[in-house]
Amino acid sequence: MIGQNGGTQTAFSTMKPTLCPCASGKPFSRCCAPAIDRSCVPESAEALMRSRYTAYTLLDEAYLLDTWHASTRPAAPLFDTGSTPKWIGLQVRTHRQPDATHAEVEFIARYRVGGRAHRLHETSRFVFEDDRWLYVDGDMHEVHNAP
Repeated sequence: MIGQNGGTQTAFSTMKPTLCPCASGKPFSRCCAPAIDRSCVPESAEALMRSRYTAYTLLDEAYLLDTWHASTRPAAPLFDTGSTPKWIGLQVRTHRQPDATHAEVEFIARYRVGGRAHRLHETSRFVFEDDRWLYVDGDMHEVHNAP
């Protein structure tokens, strides 16, 4: 294939990078992947929430459990293999950090189970401990699922 400058392009130079499932608009490799592969820690509660959403899309139970505060962490397994949702979208509504060690992120996550669309609307709480953000718990908001 010939590029505009007359040089040869490889197939890789014309491929777009895979966008991150967290809807940041960034390539996965420069967004949530470094957190999920443990090469860095998310710098904010919002970044952690986005990486956790991405981990749900990847069914990465180890990352989810590792980023869950010990006081509220559930026992494994997290996923019911019979009805695993297909995550199809994330919208972050607000990110609030009232002090250096506490934050809240309100979001809507869309998913499908058995062909039916659903929405999860939550305000999640996070704490900063041991130089990293951890998910503690969240309040669910009432949503009207798509028919």
